[in-house]
Amino acid sequence: MKIGIVVHGPNIIDSGYALKLIGLLENYGQVSARLGGTMGRTAVIDANLENIIDISKKLVPSDSLKIFHDSNVDLIFLLNYGKSDVTGQVFGYKVYNHYVDKISSNNIPVIQIERPGESDGSIIPWNNDLSIVGQLAQKLNLNIVMPDDVYENHIKHDAVGVNQRIVHGVSPGENIMVNSVVIGKTNSTKLILIAKDNYIVDIVGGELKSHGLEKLGEVDLNSAIIKTGLLRHAKVTPRVIKSDKSDNFKVCFLDHAGEDVYRFKDCDLVVTVGDDTTLISSDILYRFDIPVIGITDGDLDKVVEDGFKVKNSIIFEVESGFDDICGQNIKKKIFHNKEESYDFTNTDEIYLKIKEIIKNINCKYKIIKIK
Repeated sequence: MKIGIVVHGPNIIDSGYALKLIGLLENYGQVSARLGGTMGRTAVIDANLENIIDISKKLVPSDSLKIFHDSNVDLIFLLNYGKSDVTGQVFGYKVYNHYVDKISSNNIPVIQIERPGESDGSIIPWNNDLSIVGQLAQKLNLNIVMPDDVYENHIKHDAVGVNQRIVHGVSPGENIMVNSVVIGKTNSTKLILIAKDNYIVDIVGGELKSHGLEKLGEVDLNSAIIKTGLLRHAKVTPRVIKSDKSDNFKVCFLDHAGEDVYRFKDCDLVVTVGDDTTLISSDILYRFDIPVIGITDGDLDKVVEDGFKVKNSIIFEVESGFDDICGQNIKKKIFHNKEESYDFTNTDEIYLKIKEIIKNINCKYKIIKIK
């Protein structure tokens, strides 16, 4: 029997259960595993699991499920470790239904294992209640939850309109991220995002951040990836691996945290714009020993527990509201509105050029050098 395993998010990896479950499922057949999500990829690298969990592509979970469907496996598992049983089950419901919309025939059983090791952990047979579900539930001490139960308990009463989206399992004081952009903060346990003409215009249970909404732009609330709180909870020791660098000094420009940061792993230096973008990208690029020059304005929303930065990274903390203005000038004058540049031979050259540009903008700034 051929078994496809989709691993979602860092928590299932950091907990050690991804590896345990892959080993357990190897007793039932030939196993292949793949992952989606940027922070999950970082967890795979830190755990040295690249040879077990495929991280070569940045895929949403439903697309990873489809890959296994198209390769005609006999059984597909979705492994997840949500903040709560509610968030995990609602996540699975949405992933499964997105997946069903992408395939022509739904003849392969899909089973979700959610929050293993927790008292509210569950196993959900989304389209076929096989005997293996009962066996795994007993071995892992998981509750069996049926799809109809998820719908009745969490989904049925949430149909508040096509321009609104309920977000489950939130706590007060958490960041709200839509497609990797922080757009606000919760102040309640209930959260509803409201959109008009594909722009988020209002919120129930939180406060919006206008600067974040500007960065987000148009969005389809039905398909958007929405998360609250920390992207990764575990305290980790980052693993640094060698990456292929170009013969010439390659500098890249990044101004949106939603980008696939991993495609910059062959750069010698990355210029990042924005507090959240700098925090997330520098943490990932640390794994490839790539320094950053970050342009921030001190408006940081904590989205990871620790933000690692390579030695010799440099942070320009400019006057509030000036990070984007500085970034636009840097992109135009240094990168000629492109993503990469080979016009420099070392970090000091580009640092001095950026410093000159920021001085000419005439805003207050301070420089933080990572030693």
